[in-house]
Amino acid sequence: MDKTAIRDAATVIVLRDAATRPRVLMGQRGRDAAFMPSKFVFPGGAVDAVDATIPLAAPPAATCAAALANQSALPPDTLIAAATRELWEETGLLIGAPDARAAAFPAPQGWRGYIATGHLPDGTDATFLFRAITPPGRPRRFDARFFLVEAEALRNDPDDFSRAEEELGHLQWVPLDAVRGYDMPFITEVVLAELSARLQGTAAPGVPFFDNRDEVSRFTRL
Repeated sequence: MDKTAIRDAATVIVLRDAATRPRVLMGQRGRDAAFMPSKFVFPGGAVDAVDATIPLAAPPAATCAAALANQSALPPDTLIAAATRELWEETGLLIGAPDARAAAFPAPQGWRGYIATGHLPDGTDATFLFRAITPPGRPRRFDARFFLVEAEALRNDPDDFSRAEEELGHLQWVPLDAVRGYDMPFITEVVLAELSARLQGTAAPGVPFFDNRDEVSRFTRL
């Protein structure tokens, strides 16, 4: 596989204490990582082929699905599933809904632990907040969709990261008013600015899209 080819990806911003002192869940990538080493980021990663086989307990809202489908060949349900899986893998935190179909579903590799909880991804858990394509010239390139999830949607203890895989270290809830003190990628700072605008009620309509498919950087709203 061409490592510089653009891969579809899903990232999850879990928001806690939005009405008091908002905090978001972040972790630090390893210093030897090929992509964004040592940076603090949100949980997320590339979409896997098996994500397209996972049924949802409920579909996303029509406006969310339309924005996800805009300029994208990937089904919205697949992106919701990928976001759910990545959050589970990297943090051990569970979103989704209990669903009787999970008991008989032949879970593929990468999904067995999640499906064993008796849940399926729930499209109503996630709000499509941002989309960005990594510019050319980077060692890895992603077409990343950023989903906002309220901590109230979590099905397990938000402070228990014991089931997390080791891809992200130093998992923690970072207050938005202190997040600038962390070493983050530029795009993470931009997404956090959009989140702050949403919380303050000053965000423009639509989903921001940084389109860097080629040498010309374009900013639109989906």
